[in-house]
Amino acid sequence: MFTFSSIINEEAVMERSVWKNSKWVWLGMGIFLMMLTLWPAASQAFEIEIDVSPKVLNLSSNGQVVTVHTNIEYALVDVSSLYLDGVPISSWKSDDCGYFVAKFMMDDIKSLPLNIGEANIVKLVGLTTNGLAFWGEEAIQVILNPPKGK
Repeated sequence: MFTFSSIINEEAVMERSVWKNSKWVWLGMGIFLMMLTLWPAASQAFEIEIDVSPKVLNLSSNGQVVTVHTNIEYALVDVSSLYLDGVPISSWKSDDCGYFVAKFMMDDIKSLPLNIGEANIVKLVGLTTNGLAFWGEEAIQVILNPPKGK
């Protein structure tokens, strides 16, 4: 029976004719083991920088969108995977530097469980076109100031 422990046992390796004096087999095994070591690092999520506008979200405002500027290249983003605190993206574009800009409907953001009078952390999550996860966070202030005269 062939097991990985038999690979370590040099006598068992030498008994198998396919292994005898085969530098290529050992090289292949070394590359395979190296790939196993590197695989988890390549599949981990990475952080991006985001800039959310408006910085102060007035729950009484008539604003239409919340815009999130990023530092990830436009072409790298799988748009269908993008959410801001669970709210799906509404529209998107590339800025002048080629970075991804996401827009979310403000009413959807206002409906989140936000703490009035406090800084609230909002988190953008998504995937690249290669399937790598990314995320970015920023604090926004949430207020409830009805317009004067109403």
